[in-house]
Amino acid sequence: MTPADLSAALLDIVTTVVERRRGAGEGAEDGAAGLSLSVEDVPLERPKNREHGDWSSNVAMRLAKRVGANPRDLATEIAEAAAGIEGVSSAEVAGPGFINFRLDAAAAGLLAKTIVESGEEYGRGHLYDGLLVNLEFVSANPTGPIHMGGARWAAVGDSLARILQAEGADVTREYYFNDHGSQIDRFARSLLAAYLGEPTPEDGYGGAYIAEIASAVAERYDGDLATLPREEQQEVFRSLGTQAMFQEIKDRLHSFGVDFDVYFHEDSLHASGAVERAIQRLDEQGHIFEAEGAIWLRTTTFGDDRDRVIVRSNGEPAYISGDLGYYLDKRERGFEQNIIMLGADHHGYVGRMMAMVEAFGDVPNVNLQILIGQMVNLVKDGEPVKMSKRAGTIVTLDDLVDAVGVDAARYALVRSSTDSQLDIDLDLLSKRSNENPVFYVQYAHARTRSVAANAEKAGVDRSAFRPELLTHETESALLGGLQEFPRVVALAAELREPHRVARYIEELAGLYHAWYAVRDGSTRVLPHGDEPVTDLHRTRLWLNDATGQVIRNGLTLVGVSAPDRM
Repeated sequence: MTPADLSAALLDIVTTVVERRRGAGEGAEDGAAGLSLSVEDVPLERPKNREHGDWSSNVAMRLAKRVGANPRDLATEIAEAAAGIEGVSSAEVAGPGFINFRLDAAAAGLLAKTIVESGEEYGRGHLYDGLLVNLEFVSANPTGPIHMGGARWAAVGDSLARILQAEGADVTREYYFNDHGSQIDRFARSLLAAYLGEPTPEDGYGGAYIAEIASAVAERYDGDLATLPREEQQEVFRSLGTQAMFQEIKDRLHSFGVDFDVYFHEDSLHASGAVERAIQRLDEQGHIFEAEGAIWLRTTTFGDDRDRVIVRSNGEPAYISGDLGYYLDKRERGFEQNIIMLGADHHGYVGRMMAMVEAFGDVPNVNLQILIGQMVNLVKDGEPVKMSKRAGTIVTLDDLVDAVGVDAARYALVRSSTDSQLDIDLDLLSKRSNENPVFYVQYAHARTRSVAANAEKAGVDRSAFRPELLTHETESALLGGLQEFPRVVALAAELREPHRVARYIEELAGLYHAWYAVRDGSTRVLPHGDEPVTDLHRTRLWLNDATGQVIRNGLTLVGVSAPDRM
């Protein structure tokens, strides 16, 4: 029995109980007359203490006031009926009105067969079926290698896209290419200075990569670069240097398992008239005014701390003008939800962006959602890694991957909540031990594959399945963990928190290792010595393979491989 099966059966019972009480006129609130229930009204949770049962629900406490009942009395009535659900061995009332359910071994064990037969589909849901989502992440300026903040968003953003897709969303991964503004000017001047053998400009970019890109531009340029006037040389380095740097960023991200559907150029917003259209739209809605020779957006109407200049008095567009044009462009492309992932230094940016959304007539934190990520620090030998050999002033994605590999890098970046600063211990991630979380999880998967391979050699197959035989306490715990996967994926999607999936598969790996390592051998998949192959062995193989499938599905959602051997 899956949680969905139990929820559906419980919903039928609760609906019947509520209708009966309402028909008897037992003191329900006026609003109870139109009470319409769904599975969301009968939530199930795993009890923290497994001795309390397999599942628990607070449905009676949620509905008691609305139907005019004492919570514990209502819980008792629901529990008495729920005890008759096929596969439920008991339904008991606890505390002020919790209902704890215990499943019989056969009902709980059926999940193993369901998972194996579902394969890659197990854990996928319908939370966002058909929803058009634009997910913008990384968007590092094409002026240098991807730093650790960008690396974190690369791993987290790609994982979030996978999780949203697992819940039915139609996700477009988008990279906002910042090729308009002063940072590109500084980048071009830095490249030109390196080419000419001059010192790095005071406001320029340093690091060995600048010399590398400058050299690549000089080789790529079709003509005699040395004969051009300095201004024309700078334009060459602006154009070809930006292209070269951006191509390197794309290549690095691809190697990291991250690819984008759309690379949107900031310059196109100004060239296409998108900014002007956005300003006109806001003007038509009465939110634009002129003062001090500039054009302003009245964002204070929507909670911003001050109004914002969108076109300066000299006629140059302010930075926010690009945001206006870009947001409207996304909405015109049909995206219902637009998620932007920004670094910690953009925290003060949220208020004006949400005011902008409301000025367009949209809903803040729905049509536009902004996620803020905190800093990432690398630690080696107990000391912070402070600078890159190549970039000079920053630690980059390449530095992390070179130290621990793609899988360990991605997993380390995803497994912690993005609203907290992250310290990554390179020494720990290099260990082949249970202390290393990615090794721990991948080893669990490899172990399931090894058990399956050895089972085949020993003549154990999945020709029989008797779930009522899975009675060992470690089997009950493992099945309980497997049941949680769909709920964890849905919650990770809803809260935009991929780390929940990573933490879940770590816990599942722990449950599997505990089942595998029972000292008396009472949970073996393989027969011992001359022991004949039994249906218990075959059923345990189903459980072993189900666990491997769920770990594999979870690792796929966080963009990490599931090796067959370690």
